[in-house]
Amino acid sequence: MATLILPCEWIKNWEKSGKHEFVQLCKELTEKTNHGSEVRDIQAALYELCWQVVQGNLKLDLVVNVLGDMMELRDDMPSILADVFSILDLETGALEEKIKRDHYTQLVGACLFFVPEVILKERLDPETLESLGLIKQAHQFNQKIVKIKTKLFYKQQKFNLLREENEGYAKLITELGQDLSGNITSHIVLESIKSLIGCFNLDPNRVLDIILEVYESRSDQDEFFLSLIKSYMCEALTLCHILGFKFKFYQEPNEETPKSLYHIAAALLHHNLIELEDLYVHLMPVDATIVEEHKRDISEAKQIARKLVMVVLPSEKSEDKDKEKEKEEEKNDKPPDNQKLGLLEALLRIGDWHHAQSIMDQMPSFYASSHKAIALALCRLVHLTVEPLYRRSGLPKGARGCVMHPLRNKRAPRPAESFEDLRRDTFSMICYLGPHLSHDPILFAKIVRLGKAFMKEYQSDRPEYKEKMETLLSCFLSIADQVLLPSLSLMECNACMSEELWGLFKLFPYQHRYRLYGQWKNETYTSHPLLVKVKAQTVERAKYIMKRLTKENVKQSGRQIGKLSHSNPTILFDYMLSQIQWYDNLIVPVVDSLKYLTSLNYDVLAYCIIEALANPEKEKMKHDDTTISSWLQSLASLCGAVFRKYPIELAGLLQYVTNQLKAGKSFDLLILKEVVQKMAGIEITDEMTSEQLEAMTGGEQLKAEGGYFGQIRNTKKSSQRLKDALLDHELALPLCLLMAQQRNGVVFLEGGEKHLKLVGHLYDQCHDTLVQFGGFLASNLSTEDYIKRVPSIDILCNQFHTPHDAAFFLSRPMYAHQILSKYDELKKAEKGNRQQQKVHKYVAACEQVMTPVHEAVVSLHPARVWDDLRPQFYATFWSLTMYDLAVPHSAYEREVNKLKVQIKAIEENPEIPLNKKKKEKERCTALQEKLQEEEKKQLEHVQRVLHRLKLEKDNWLLAKSTKNETITKFLQLCLFPRCIFSSIDAVYCARFVELVHQQKTPNFCTLLCYDRVFSAIIYTVASCTENESHRYGRFLSCMLETVTRWHSDRAIYEKECVNYPGFLTIFRATGFDGGNKADQLDYENFRHVVHKWHYMLTKASVHCLETGDYTHIRNILIVLTKILPCYPKVLNLGQALECRVHKICLEEKDKRPDLYALAMGYSGRLKSQKVHMVPENEFHHKEQPARSATPASQQNGPGSTGKPATSTSKTEEGTPEDGDRGKDKSQGTTKPVNKANSAAAKVTTSNGNGALNSTKAVKERDDKEKSGKEKKEKKEKTPGSTPETKAENRREKQRDERAGKEERAAREGKEKTPKAEREKVKAEEKSNKDDKAKAGNGEPMEPSRERDAIKESKSKEKGDRSAVAGSLKSPGPRSESAESERDHKRRKLDSHSSPSHSSSVKDNSNEPKESTSKHHANYNSVARSKSREREMEKKDSDNTQGRSKEKKEEKDRKDRKRDHTVNDHETSQESKRRKDENGTNSSKNSKSTSPSCDSPLSAEKEKSKRSKSSSKEKADSVKPERTSSGGKKESRHDKEKSEKKEKRDSSGGKEDKKHHKSSDKHR
Repeated sequence: MATLILPCEWIKNWEKSGKHEFVQLCKELTEKTNHGSEVRDIQAALYELCWQVVQGNLKLDLVVNVLGDMMELRDDMPSILADVFSILDLETGALEEKIKRDHYTQLVGACLFFVPEVILKERLDPETLESLGLIKQAHQFNQKIVKIKTKLFYKQQKFNLLREENEGYAKLITELGQDLSGNITSHIVLESIKSLIGCFNLDPNRVLDIILEVYESRSDQDEFFLSLIKSYMCEALTLCHILGFKFKFYQEPNEETPKSLYHIAAALLHHNLIELEDLYVHLMPVDATIVEEHKRDISEAKQIARKLVMVVLPSEKSEDKDKEKEKEEEKNDKPPDNQKLGLLEALLRIGDWHHAQSIMDQMPSFYASSHKAIALALCRLVHLTVEPLYRRSGLPKGARGCVMHPLRNKRAPRPAESFEDLRRDTFSMICYLGPHLSHDPILFAKIVRLGKAFMKEYQSDRPEYKEKMETLLSCFLSIADQVLLPSLSLMECNACMSEELWGLFKLFPYQHRYRLYGQWKNETYTSHPLLVKVKAQTVERAKYIMKRLTKENVKQSGRQIGKLSHSNPTILFDYMLSQIQWYDNLIVPVVDSLKYLTSLNYDVLAYCIIEALANPEKEKMKHDDTTISSWLQSLASLCGAVFRKYPIELAGLLQYVTNQLKAGKSFDLLILKEVVQKMAGIEITDEMTSEQLEAMTGGEQLKAEGGYFGQIRNTKKSSQRLKDALLDHELALPLCLLMAQQRNGVVFLEGGEKHLKLVGHLYDQCHDTLVQFGGFLASNLSTEDYIKRVPSIDILCNQFHTPHDAAFFLSRPMYAHQILSKYDELKKAEKGNRQQQKVHKYVAACEQVMTPVHEAVVSLHPARVWDDLRPQFYATFWSLTMYDLAVPHSAYEREVNKLKVQIKAIEENPEIPLNKKKKEKERCTALQEKLQEEEKKQLEHVQRVLHRLKLEKDNWLLAKSTKNETITKFLQLCLFPRCIFSSIDAVYCARFVELVHQQKTPNFCTLLCYDRVFSAIIYTVASCTENESHRYGRFLSCMLETVTRWHSDRAIYEKECVNYPGFLTIFRATGFDGGNKADQLDYENFRHVVHKWHYMLTKASVHCLETGDYTHIRNILIVLTKILPCYPKVLNLGQALECRVHKICLEEKDKRPDLYALAMGYSGRLKSQKVHMVPENEFHHKEQPARSATPASQQNGPGSTGKPATSTSKTEEGTPEDGDRGKDKSQGTTKPVNKANSAAAKVTTSNGNGALNSTKAVKERDDKEKSGKEKKEKKEKTPGSTPETKAENRREKQRDERAGKEERAAREGKEKTPKAEREKVKAEEKSNKDDKAKAGNGEPMEPSRERDAIKESKSKEKGDRSAVAGSLKSPGPRSESAESERDHKRRKLDSHSSPSHSSSVKDNSNEPKESTSKHHANYNSVARSKSREREMEKKDSDNTQGRSKEKKEEKDRKDRKRDHTVNDHETSQESKRRKDENGTNSSKNSKSTSPSCDSPLSAEKEKSKRSKSSSKEKADSVKPERTSSGGKKESRHDKEKSEKKEKRDSSGGKEDKKHHKSSDKHR
C-alpha cells in the first residue's frame, strides 16, 4: 500500500513546515481525478502519516489535528481513513512490540470524534473494537455476526407449495409457447409473467427455469427469449447455476446432452447474460482429464508407428488383433459427452469466436479441432469471414463459387474486405484449425488462392505499404507452415490440392519454400497423433512399393508412388533417397517412376535431395579415405537424371554447391558435374576416342553428333532451364571463379590430411567440372549475357585471383563472340563481297577486339617476360581454339556418311509407317545439310584466322635474350599450362606449335621446342594428376605424330621442314629468311634427333617406373598408353620398356591393384605393337663399328669436303650439344662415324636384350668432359697465340702420349670393373677405335685435332688423371678431337637425361657470327685435311689392331658384331652415295644411346659434368675452323672476335643453366 513515502524533513520540521506541506499534498491529491487512483494515493499519504505515529516519530495530538482538518476535503474521507486503520490494525496486531500497538489504539481512540463508530465496527477486528470500548465483549459480538450471516445467506424462505397453484405454471407455459409472429414482444409477455407470479404465488427461480426449458424447445426464437431473460433478469450467477444443474443432469454414462441446451448456453454467453468462467466449472470432463486423454492419444499413435516399422512375427500379429478387439469392445461403453466441446461447437455455429477461442485455449493445441464437428464449424466461420475478400481477389476467372449465407448474428466476426482485415480474426481462426483444415478442401483452396492474390500484390512493390506487406507475408508463411502443409498430409492423395498449393508456393523464393519443407518434414509429423500415424503408414507403404519396384513395372509402381506422394512427399522421398544411397541400381527405375508427381512434389524432391547431400552425419569419403563415398555418387547421378527429366527448380541445388565451394569443400562438385552433363549433354571424359576428339574441334552440330559417347538428344529445354537458373540467381560467374580458385584450394587448403590419391581425384573433379561448366556457359549464353558477366582478363587474374589458364578459358568465348560481332558490323558497313576485303575486315575486327586484351595481359607477368614473347603472341595463343586452326573434314564426312546410311536403312525398312519414314528422312537430311553448312562456315573461318596469323607472326617473338629463353617462356607460360587443361587443348597445343613452324615464324626454333618437350618429361609427368596425365599423354602423342610424319619420309620432311626457320641450325644476323642449305638440318640428321628423343622418352619412362612411387608409376603408364601409336618405334627401346613394365606387373599384383591393371593393360598393348617396331639401324642411318679401315676409307668422298658445320646447333642452339655438333662437323666426322659411335654406346642393347649402359660408362664419359673443359679454359687464356705450325708439330706428339695413357687407364679400369661392366667398356673402346679409324680418313679437321691434343695433354699434366672414363672409351692412340666429337654427340643426345631439360640451355645470341666464320673456314680446308687424315688413320688403325685382340675373346661382342656386319657395309655405302649426291657432310649431332633397365643416372651429377664440358667443347669446335688448313690465315680481328664470342658463350651457358634450373623447379 505504501507507494508514497513522506520526506524525512517534513517529519523533523513538522510544526514549522512539514504539516503545511502534508496538507498541501493531500489537497492536490483530492483535486486530481484519475479514475479512482487518487483514492489510493490519499490512502497511501494517510497511511504514511499514521505509521509515523505508530513508530513514535510524531506526537499524537499534532496528527489528530491534521486528520481532523482533512475530513473536510472529501465526503468519503472517514471511510478512507477507516480503511487505513483496518490495514494498520492487521499490521500492528502481528507486531511483537506492545508500545506500537498502544500508539495505534490511542490514535484510533483520538479519531473517534470524526470517524463514525459504524464504519469502524465494519472494518476493525472485534478485539480492537473491544480495546477501544466500542463493544463490550468481542466473543459475544462474534456470535451475533454468525447469527446474522446465517439468517441472511443460509436460511431458506419457506414457500408453501400448497399455496403455489399448478394452474399458474400451466398458464406460464401457454404464455411462453404462443405464436410469436404477431406483435407480441418480450415486454408484453414479461408483464403477463409478473401477473402470473403475483397471482399464483409462483417461485421466480422456477419461473426462470421454465423460461429456459421453453427457450430450449424453441431455440429458433433467440431474439424473443434473450430479450425476455434480459428483462426478467435476476443475478447472472443464479441463471448460471440453473444452467449448470441442467448440464449436470446429462453427466451420467450413456447420456447425451441435447444440442438445444448447448445452443441456449452459447446464446446466453454470446449476449453476456452469463460469464464463461461461471458456467465452465459446471461442464464435464475436467481439463486434467482432457490433457491426459491427449497424451494417451499421442503415445498410442507412437506405439502404432513403432509397430508398423518393426518386423512382426505371425504369432504376435494374432495377439495384437485380439487386443485391438478388446479395446473396441471397451469403447462401446460410451463415456458421457464432452460438454465443453459441445458448447464450443455451439459457440462456433452462432459465430461467437471470442468465447470459443477462450475454451480452445484451455485445451491442448489442436485437441478441439481434431473433432470433426468442431473443425467443420470453425471452417464454416472462416468461410464467412473471407467470403467478400475471396470474391474480390481470390476467385479465378470463370468460376462462380457457391454462395455463402452470412450469419444473422451482428456480433459475429466481421467479414474481411482487405488483406489487412485477415489479421483481425481470420488468421488466428485458421491457426486453431491446424492440420484439420483437411476436412474442408474447398476452404483450403480458398486460402491458397487468397495467398496467391496477396503475393501478386506483394510483388507489385508499393513502398508505402512495405511494412504491412512484410507482416502479412510472414502471416501467410505461418499459415502455410502450421495449417496448409499439415492439412495436405491428412488429405487422401488430393493431387489438385497439391497443384493449387504449388500455385502459391512458386511465388515464394526457394529459401522460404525450403524452410517450409524442412519444418514439414522434420517437425510437423511429431506435433499431432494423427500425423504420427500418417507418417508411419506412409513409410510402410513406401517400403512396400520400393521392394517391388523394377524396370518392368515402372508404370504401375510409378502410379502408386505418385498417389502416395500427393499427401506426404517428404516422408516418401526421404525413404526413397535412403534406398538409392544403398542401392544405386534403383536410380533408373526410380527416375522413370517419378513421372506422376505434382509440381509441388518435384520441388519437395529437390529439397529432400539437398538435405540428403548436406547430411552432417554422413561421411563423404569411403573408409580408405582415397575415394568419394558411393552414397554421394549415387545421389549425384540421381540429381543429374531427375533434374534433366523433370521441370524442377535448380536454384537451391546450385546455391548449395556454391556455398560448399565458398566453404572450401569440393566434394559436392560431383553434383554440378552430373547435372551439367545430363542437362546440357556436355560430357567430360579423358577417355575420348580420336574420332570424338576430332569431332569436338568442329562446330556445335558436329560436337553433338560425333563428340560424345551418348547421343545427345533433347537437351535444349533442360539446358535452357539450367541457364535460366544460373542467370536469374547470378550464379554463373561465382561458380566459375570459385571452381577456378578451388583447384588450388583442393591441394593447399583441403589436401593437408587427405590421401594423395583423393586430393588428385578432387582436383580432377574440380578442374573437369570447371571445363564442363565453362563449356556449357560458352555454348548456351547469348553474347550479351556472356560479355556482361565475364570481366576482363586482368580483373579476373589480379582481382579475383583466377589462375591464368582458367581465366583465358572463361574469356575465350567472349573474344570469339566479340570478334564475330565486330566482323559482321564491319561487313554490313561496307558492302564488299570480295574475299580479300572480307579477310581485311576480319583482321581489322580482331585488332579492335584484341588490342585491349594485349594491353591487359601485360600486367599478368613480370616485364622481362615480354622481352621474348610479345603480349600479342601470348594473347593469340590463349585466345584461339582448335576450331580456329583446322577443319575436321574427315569427322564431317564420317557423320554425313552415317546419316546417309541411316536414310538408306529407313528406306529399306518395311516395318516403319510411311509418315514416320518421311519424318525420319527429313530429320536426317536436315541434319546432313546443317553439317555441310557448318563445315563450309568453319572452312571460311579457318582461312580468315590463318591469314590473320600470317600478318601477325613477324611481331610474335622478339628474342631479345636467347632463342632458348624464348622457347622456355613459351613452354612455361603457354604450352605446358594449356596442354593439360583439356583434351582438346592438348591437341591444340601440338597443332599450334606445328602452325607456328609452318608460318615460318621468325625467332621460333621448332627443333628446340620439340627437343625441350621430349627431353625431360619426368618432372612434368610426376606433377600431374590422373586426368592431367591423360591430357599430357595426348599432347605428347600429337607432338610425336608430327615428328613421326616428318621422320617417315624424306619428301615430307623436305617439303615441310627444309627451308623453314624452325629448322635452321644457324641464325644469321642478317634477316630471317629460310637460310641456305648450309644452315638447315638435313633429313638423315633429323632422324638421328628423333632417335635421341625416343631414347630420352624411354629413359624418363624407366626412371618413373623404377621410383616405386604411386603417382610416378600411374602417370607414366597413362602417358605411355596414350603415346603408344607413335612410341616406342625402336625395337631395343621397346624391349627395355617391356622388361620394366613386366617387373611392375609382378611387383604390384598384390600390392596396388589399380597400378597392376594399368601395367597389364599397357603391357598387352605394347606386345601387340611389337610387330610395328623396327631395329635401330632402320629407324636412323646407323653403322656397326668395324675393325678394318674400310669404313674409314669409305668416308673419303666428295661429301667429306661439304659443309661440316652446317648443323652446328641442330636441336638446341647454344646447348651443350651445340658445341659437340660444331666440333663433330669441323672435324669432319660423317654419319658412319656417328653411327658407329652410337652403336658403341649401345653395345649391350643392340642385340635387343634390353640391358643398358652401366653407370660406369657414364662416369667415364663425364670424366672425359671434365678434362675437356679444363683444356678449353687453358686454351682460352691464350687465345690464338699458337701458330699453325706449332700446333701441327705438337699434335702428333700429344697423340702418342695420349694413346699410351689411355691404354694404361683402360687396363686399370678393366681390372676394377666386374665382368659385365668390362664387357660394356670393351665394346665402347672398340667402337671408339673404329670411329677413330673412320674419322681419321680425309676430313678437314687437323687444326682442331691439334688443339684438342694440346689441351688434353695440358690438362692431364695438370693432374686431371681421374679421367678413367676417357681412356676407357678411347683405348688406342688416336685423334683427341675425334674422341671428343663422338662423346659430344653421345652427350648431346643424352644432355636432356636430367629431368630439368632446360638446364642445358645456352645463350645463342652470338651464333650467327660464329657460324659464318665456321662456314668459311671449312670450305677452304679441304685439300690439307685429306693428307693429314691419312696420317692419322694409319696411327689409329695400328692402335685398334692392338686392342681388338682382347675384345675378340668376348663372345657377346662377337655376336653383336656378326649381327651388324651386313648393316655396317650397307650403311657406309649408302652414306657415301648420299654425300656424293648432296655435296654435304651431314652432321652427326644426334647420336643417342639406349637407356638401361637399371635406374637412370643421377640427374645432378650429369648436369654439372655436362655443363662444364659443353662450354669447352663449343669453343673447341670453333677454333679449328678459324685457323683452317687452306693456307689462308684469317685476320687477327676475326680471331679476336670469335674468341670473345666463345668466352661469352661458355659463361652465358652457365648463367642460363642456373636460370633454367630454377625455372624448372618453379614449374
